[in-house]
Amino acid sequence: MSYPFDCISNFVFVETDIKKADVILIPGGSHPQLMERAVELYDKGFATYILPSGGVNKNLPDYDSEWDYLKTIGIQSGISERVILKEDKAQNTFENAEFSWNVLQTLDIPIQSVILVCKAFHSRRALLTYQSIFPQYIKFYVSSVIDKKGISKENWFLNDESIKIVMSETSKIGNYFKDKISKWI
Repeated sequence: MSYPFDCISNFVFVETDIKKADVILIPGGSHPQLMERAVELYDKGFATYILPSGGVNKNLPDYDSEWDYLKTIGIQSGISERVILKEDKAQNTFENAEFSWNVLQTLDIPIQSVILVCKAFHSRRALLTYQSIFPQYIKFYVSSVIDKKGISKENWFLNDESIKIVMSETSKIGNYFKDKISKWI
């Protein structure tokens, strides 16, 4: 069945085919599904490194940062600590992207393509944000996950809380990128 708001679903929720890449990026968060998906992709040989990003998060009182939380999940899942790169200062999606790019540059890791693992309803904003920071020649693949809220492309419109979250994403996308579009030309 189609709805008048299908254009919103198709815009906000991004998922691409996944191909081998140089690194798996995670734009922070307190949802274990993010690192679990990154580990799954790493175990299948899709990338050499995983770079979770994220600073202090009040929702994770037992961890120093989102990075520390995600790293712990990775190690508990059997990933060697040496393949988990560190970015533990970012406080928003732009900083996740900027600081992650800085880490890759500092470590002199050549990057041609990346896999972005993010929450499904955050996928468009995360993708655009990373694309606005990383050089234009880098190819992005998006692997989105359904987090503990359970919001997906197929169900976001079924309850008021999910509608509020997804419509907030559309507003954030407009606010984030209104000044950046002309710079991409």
